[in-house]
Amino acid sequence: MFAMQMTAIGGTEVLQSAEIAEPVPGADQIKVRIKAAGVNPVDTKLRSRGVFFADALPSILGCDAAGEVLACGANVKNFKPGDAVWYCNGGLGREPGNYAEYAVVNASVARRKPQALSFSEAAAAPLVLITAWEALFDRAQLQSGQTVLIHAAAGGVGHVAIQLAKHRGARVIATLGNPDNENFVRQLGADELINYRQSDFAAATLKLTQGAGADVVLDCVGGETFHRSMVATACYGNLVTLLEPGADVSWKPARERNLNIGFVLMLTPMLRDLPQARLHQGDILDKCAVLCEAGKLKIHVSKNFALRDAAQAHKLIETGSVRGKIVLLP
Repeated sequence: MFAMQMTAIGGTEVLQSAEIAEPVPGADQIKVRIKAAGVNPVDTKLRSRGVFFADALPSILGCDAAGEVLACGANVKNFKPGDAVWYCNGGLGREPGNYAEYAVVNASVARRKPQALSFSEAAAAPLVLITAWEALFDRAQLQSGQTVLIHAAAGGVGHVAIQLAKHRGARVIATLGNPDNENFVRQLGADELINYRQSDFAAATLKLTQGAGADVVLDCVGGETFHRSMVATACYGNLVTLLEPGADVSWKPARERNLNIGFVLMLTPMLRDLPQARLHQGDILDKCAVLCEAGKLKIHVSKNFALRDAAQAHKLIETGSVRGKIVLLP
């Protein structure tokens, strides 16, 4: 089969095409003909810094995919050939990822693709949907009537987080740096917008909340944005970050506000081999599928690339200005 392999640690030139053997499903697995594979910022970081497991190169990147079931292992009862599925699996250096024509996945990990989504949209969704859901609902316990501040609102996680928060009944304040994204973010449901290039988002958030701060803050940026977000969070509020805060963090504002600080790395169940946590993430996809079918959750794909053009997709991701998601089509 055709695949794009990461052959070394480095720039986009290390993504090389290859012909490799098709995978064979085990007793508990399904074989999937990949119709589309999502590209995430973590893919570019793994390429440039190294995958999570030693002696794993060459490796196939890509955690997200959607496709058609071709074959089922002897123990698989919940799928049959021809079923359309979406999932987040592999791509971290242990199991092969989805920059390929075919993949094998444990049947417990894959879920039925929403009919309302194309294969491209479905492949773009799992990692960001699970991340946003775990951040807003599992960690922050976002409730109806609360105010949530979402950073990088036009990005992959941000654009679905807005929709999930609005479905929960929250008021959404969104930050962005490109005025061209304002209409896009408003159409997703954001109530107020803050251009962080034009104003201090913490001061603006306090003004919009009459000095109280946001009940929940979702940090998709890290660094100074995380530091300043402490000031923008309400007392006894929840600040959830997707990145490492860094070694130079002053935690004084968080302590003075009695903040709950949460971390979300949705890859942990895959990295640590936590079956129950992976089942929970599959359940999240099922819940999001219901919202997609009802027209309450949409996935924005800004560009589709051919699989062999994975290097171009990585270059675009690394500009940091992608609206929504990017997808590879085998």
